[in-house]
Amino acid sequence: MEDVRSYKDLVVWQKSMNLAVEVHRIAERFPKHELYALSSQLRRAAASVPANIAEGKARATARDYAQFLAIARGSLAETATFLELAVRLRYIAKDECLLADDLIQQVGRMLNTIRTKLLAET
Repeated sequence: MEDVRSYKDLVVWQKSMNLAVEVHRIAERFPKHELYALSSQLRRAAASVPANIAEGKARATARDYAQFLAIARGSLAETATFLELAVRLRYIAKDECLLADDLIQQVGRMLNTIRTKLLAET
């Protein structure tokens, strides 16, 4: 297992932070009328992933941590959905989301693995 002193040491947190940064870059390309709508929702969903990982890691029990990882997984799905909507609305091209899509897949697998291990311990 990883040598983890802080949530910042978690590879899943680091990758989810990279995702949040990439999503912010993508959202900058949206039309101005989406600033307080889809753009804002997308940014909040993406930022929620590492925030929930960090909060869960700070909790006292493995079960609590697993619950926050489940919430992070939900925010990850929300992020993927908003990106897909932006593509379908033609705010961005599908190829502009390749890095974000890859990070979504990586983070999703990591969240599932960590959560499964945590729940097996309880």
